[in-house]
Amino acid sequence: MVRILIHGINYTPELIGVGKYTGEMAEWLAARGHEVRMVTAQPYYPAWRIGDGFSAWRYQKECLNGVTVFRCPLWVPKKLNGPTRLIHLLSFALSSMPILISQVFNRPHVVFSIAPAFFTTPVALLAARLSGAKAWLHIQDFEVDAAFALGILKMTKLRRAIGSLETLIIKHFDRVSTISNLMVKTLWKKGVSKTRSLLFLNWVDTEAIRPLKGSNPMRKKLDIDSDTIVALYSGSMGQKQGIEILFDVAQKLKSNPKIKFVLCGEGSACSRIQSMASDLTNVICIPLQPVDRLNYLLNLADIHLLPQRADAADLVMPSKLTGILASGRPVVTTSNPDTQVAQVVHSCGIVVNPEDADAFAESLLWLAEQPQERQRLGEAGRNFALKKLSKDKILSEFEISLQELVNQ
Repeated sequence: MVRILIHGINYTPELIGVGKYTGEMAEWLAARGHEVRMVTAQPYYPAWRIGDGFSAWRYQKECLNGVTVFRCPLWVPKKLNGPTRLIHLLSFALSSMPILISQVFNRPHVVFSIAPAFFTTPVALLAARLSGAKAWLHIQDFEVDAAFALGILKMTKLRRAIGSLETLIIKHFDRVSTISNLMVKTLWKKGVSKTRSLLFLNWVDTEAIRPLKGSNPMRKKLDIDSDTIVALYSGSMGQKQGIEILFDVAQKLKSNPKIKFVLCGEGSACSRIQSMASDLTNVICIPLQPVDRLNYLLNLADIHLLPQRADAADLVMPSKLTGILASGRPVVTTSNPDTQVAQVVHSCGIVVNPEDADAFAESLLWLAEQPQERQRLGEAGRNFALKKLSKDKILSEFEISLQELVNQ
């Protein structure tokens, strides 16, 4: 039995993104007999508002599926930009510090810090050193690099200072993992040795997400005919997603009655997205769906849409891709050919230039008219998910690495 203290800003009941994976990992480890404690924030993502039944300014302790969860106060900005993001992250770093340090007395074997948010990692590192635990940093995306690449944060001197601090902190962790091969190479560039770096993929429950046989009740609910081709985007609507290109594509295909765009999600750009969609009759916007309807949602798609901004393509790996692959539907993505996303999608979809709406529209139109090709690509994605992304397979390998680290 390993005593694991996890520190991260996102956790269950957040439906998508980092919180979803952290929650599933923690509960899986608890079910395996490990003692798991989670220090996290009040749920807020992707809507960027505190969830119903939670308080932004309250500490809270609960037990969820075998995991002891400590929720800490969090400031969530009404207007999202570079400075407010920093304050948001710092609010969690400060509010979670006393809880994290108090857990030193429980003598954890491993302190597992999840980035984002990177600003919390010094506290996690301190807790590990005070308790004699191993320190493991898991990077879901390189938030600092992405923030500068996307223009969320600016100033060259600031980037240099934060980058130096980031490198200094990373080097003190006993193990550093991330979610794609190219992101592992980024770790090496930041000075993490190959012996301390590890690939820890995001996963998918291939039993819960699977090709649906028969009619889909969501089509009836949305009043979409069975012969209409649904092009689905599902996930966070924020600055890293590059979702704006979908409106250019929808505009180009608005005279084609065969294709309907469905955009499902929430996020900092949600109101702007809904405003852009209001004049397009071939676009439907719906909110995030609960977990028990996720398989219906993903199977609503005849074709999945995965827009990505080129300037952050190798700094993040879209978590939504795992569900897309498991659903057995093809995908069209905007990615440069040398990125991890493009390498995965190459065999199960179509990759187009991130700035080429014409190519995106042409690819979508071509797939809409090729049912056999859609089936072939979808089956290839499903097979990839079964072989590479199985939840039990990935988490079992992680458990072995965790035990090896403790025994060193």
